[in-house]
Amino acid sequence: MKVSHLTLIIISAFVWFSGGIALLLKGGALIKNAYLIDSQSIWTFAAPILGVVAGFLKGIFLFNKSCKKNIKRIRVLVSPRIWQCFRPGMLIFLALIIPAGAWMSRAAAGNYTFLCLVGALDLSISFALLTSSVVYWQLKAFSASSS
Repeated sequence: MKVSHLTLIIISAFVWFSGGIALLLKGGALIKNAYLIDSQSIWTFAAPILGVVAGFLKGIFLFNKSCKKNIKRIRVLVSPRIWQCFRPGMLIFLALIIPAGAWMSRAAAGNYTFLCLVGALDLSISFALLTSSVVYWQLKAFSASSS
């Protein structure tokens, strides 16, 4: 099914933002569970801080570039199709990493150390996605004239 460049950018942004928000909620829930197990440990507070800081850095130095490249790639597609919101490799990566993340969250249940680690990882990816999402606005990706 053919779609407009703008529609494809909106779909990619929706996936980008949704992933960031979902991981923020999931990471927060994992850290909360770690807090319920051990509210006195320094790692209960250090894990989310480290996750957020790492996420901002990943967002600025890695995810921004990826987001820009994807928007530029979409803009030059000759006949955009709905599945071209990301490169095939990225779609395969998402298909693998989403179940892996769900498994890690289930495996972390009741394990304080794993809850902190997975929570920090989720928060870092969340903040990387949300930090880099400003690229959509910087490049005026939602403007019909920029497509």
